Amino acid sequence: MSAPTIGADERAPDAGDAPPSTAARPRRRVREGLGRWSLARILVVTGSVVAVLLVLAAVIGAIGLSVLGDRRVELVDEIGPALVATQQLDAATVNQETGVRGYALARSPDFLLPYEQGRAEEARLIPAIRALEANQPEALGDLAAVEAATTRWRAVYADPTVEAVGRGAPGLPPEAGKAAFDEVRAAVDAQRDRLLALRDEARDALGRAATTLAVIGVVTMLGLALGIAGLLLWLRRVVVVPTRRLAGEVREVVDGDLDHHVTAAGPREISELGEDVEAMRVLIVRELADTERARAELDARSHELARSNSDLEQFAYVASHDLQEPLRKVASFCQLLQRRYAGQLDERADQYIEFASDGAKRMQVLINDLLAFSRVGRQGDPMEEVDLNRLVDRAVENVAGALEEAGGTVEHGDLPRVSGAPALLTTVFQNLLGNSLKFRGDEPPRLRVDAEREPDADRWLLRFSDNGIGIDPEYAERIFVIFQRLHARNAYPGTGIGLAMCRKIVEHHGGAMWLEAHPPPGTTFVIALPALPESAPTVEPAGSALEAAP
Repeated sequence: MSAPTIGADERAPDAGDAPPSTAARPRRRVREGLGRWSLARILVVTGSVVAVLLVLAAVIGAIGLSVLGDRRVELVDEIGPALVATQQLDAATVNQETGVRGYALARSPDFLLPYEQGRAEEARLIPAIRALEANQPEALGDLAAVEAATTRWRAVYADPTVEAVGRGAPGLPPEAGKAAFDEVRAAVDAQRDRLLALRDEARDALGRAATTLAVIGVVTMLGLALGIAGLLLWLRRVVVVPTRRLAGEVREVVDGDLDHHVTAAGPREISELGEDVEAMRVLIVRELADTERARAELDARSHELARSNSDLEQFAYVASHDLQEPLRKVASFCQLLQRRYAGQLDERADQYIEFASDGAKRMQVLINDLLAFSRVGRQGDPMEEVDLNRLVDRAVENVAGALEEAGGTVEHGDLPRVSGAPALLTTVFQNLLGNSLKFRGDEPPRLRVDAEREPDADRWLLRFSDNGIGIDPEYAERIFVIFQRLHARNAYPGTGIGLAMCRKIVEHHGGAMWLEAHPPPGTTFVIALPALPESAPTVEPAGSALEAAP
């Protein structure tokens, strides 16, 4: 994928620019309008408006219920009972009038009983009606008129008649009290009519209050619903829509359009989130541009490395063909000169011929070692599952002559099976055994090969230990550099390429090789090789050893 284009505000930072941690983040723009509002503030305002609407609806409903309750109390608890009591009062006055007339005609005390009961009932009802009509001044006036009329009727007719009959004298004629009792009946009727009018008025007021409460409830619910709907629409406009818009722009960037500028409007958190996403997009664009540049450099270096490898292969071909033939001729003719003219020339000439012959031989060995080193990893050696016990035994057989000459022994424990090229791994083991024999001390060489599974890594560690002269730990890396020698050529033979080749072969197998640091005498080389899945060491007789013949 090609790197996205970088605009003027997304250019890669120069050496003199501010550090990426500060330069990469664009400045936050000054917000206006809702951009200054945070989501918390919007939620608080929304909740406050909803709460105000709910409180207003509750207050209006409470007022309506209070009015309705007052009208109900007035109708049911005051006017209704007062009207019933007035009916009873009317009956009580009629009983009084009937009792007085009967007593006057029959002159028997039994006929006076309705009068006495009527007076007692009147005495009970008047205070009760007065209490019920406490909030109705007009009705109280009517009640006072009833009291006055009954008092006057008793004073004008009832009491004198009862007293006269009680003395045995004739009572007043009924016509004498008719006018006064008619006033009583008229006053009671006026009281009843007043209460009926108040009842009708209270009933109408109760109906109006119920209707008003229902209308208020409907209007309040509609207003509350409209208010909440308006708030939801407002929230959608200021929160949901900007969030969806930001999500869409982010999705475009995620889908691969890294040149798309991310912009966000709305509450402060959404705006800041959009700015952070835009800053991240700019950083990604810059990182991709840097990656493309690094990839281009890597491609160029890979091309250069391929060309260098091609040159090395050409050199190896030249060394194996064009250089070997002249060297063989030089070595052959030097040997012919040495055999034919040995003793016929002076001692200095024989020495010169010896130097030339030895140099040609060493040059041949050096070229062969170089060719072997360059071919590691390029010969297409097939990888297979190999038993390291057999490879170590084969390496011991290859150095059996030198081992017998030095009187040394080689021992190894149970070694695992790994994936590798048998020929290359045998070369590694043979070189290490050869080094142990070459750099031995005064005692007969004792070589030991052991293996252990590394606990925290899926690989085997092979240790090649000897009792030779050892290597100082400060040269632990130098010994693996090609052509590096720690001793003079006349002290120990060799080209200085053996350990470098061993490490290269081990690394070709995905492993590692190093010198275990401990002071001389004795040397321990460690080889780490990847383990096979479910790998287990091959069981061999414990303590197997190959010893040199005495």
